[in-house]
Amino acid sequence: MSKDLVSGNDWYVVATVTELLSQQMVTKHLLGEDLVIWCNGGDRFMAWSNYCPHRGVRLSMGQISGESLVCPYHGLVFNCAGECVQIPSDSKQKPPGRMRVQTYQCAVRYGLVWVCLGARQGEETEHQIPPFPEWDDPSYRKVLWGPRLYRASGLRVIENFLDPGHAMFVHDGILGDRAHPEVSNYTVEIDSDGISIRNAQLWQPNPEGTNSSGFVTYNYRVWRPLTLSLFKETVVGKLTLFITITPFAEDECLVWVWLAMNYGYELSEEELLAFQDLVGKQDIDMIESQRPSRLPLDLRAEVHLRNDRASIAYRKWLKQLGVTFGTI
Repeated sequence: MSKDLVSGNDWYVVATVTELLSQQMVTKHLLGEDLVIWCNGGDRFMAWSNYCPHRGVRLSMGQISGESLVCPYHGLVFNCAGECVQIPSDSKQKPPGRMRVQTYQCAVRYGLVWVCLGARQGEETEHQIPPFPEWDDPSYRKVLWGPRLYRASGLRVIENFLDPGHAMFVHDGILGDRAHPEVSNYTVEIDSDGISIRNAQLWQPNPEGTNSSGFVTYNYRVWRPLTLSLFKETVVGKLTLFITITPFAEDECLVWVWLAMNYGYELSEEELLAFQDLVGKQDIDMIESQRPSRLPLDLRAEVHLRNDRASIAYRKWLKQLGVTFGTI
């Protein structure tokens, strides 16, 4: 599958640490690539192309042996660097230098396993995993929502998060109120590190299920094309949503959201997740109905309103970066 260099050099979540430690080996799909993610029995995680360089069999059908991965077809043994170190059918043959698996850079942040396809295992990456400072702040409670499947471009999903004007209609009675449809005249700034959106104010009757109605202020920081932070200031406290998206294909993705709140401690984790399921389902219905499912970067392709400043800036920025995966 064709992918642009910008998308290929970014970091994406492929699993939770808990999932990988419990299963030791999982198969994932990213940017059209089939991956096997595995753990060597300790705390070292590897992300490899999921096929053996010998005859193309899926390595995920094999087994982990100590710090090695064994191919199920001919028993070839690959070390943690992806190098073939043993040929059981011919112990005297030295494995050819080309007999190695395509490896990718893999890292752990925020309880999640991330992969960058643009760098081999151990190489430097062009970008860092975006920051989530609330992760280390004990005053914030953290709850993970996801992954959730969206049958649409991940860029369409990010644009939805950047759109305060839909809350009054899609999330009427929860995150918005049709009787109070106005959005304040927020500001948008593009810089070398991303996009900042500040001071988008709107009325919310029941944010996060707290039944604390009032005006809230949204601020956003788009770190990378498929990762952003949404900051919400309410009458009772602050909420950060750290949102990152894993693109399977140009029109299919997984959405991961860390909720970090310094209020609402009386709400159980189950209640918070049920609330996110409710508003998430409302968004999914809208996003999956959009046509085209990929995001148009030509501003003439759709009609825009004044309150679309954030999404217009996002589309311009994506075009400047050279993003093509998931766009038309």
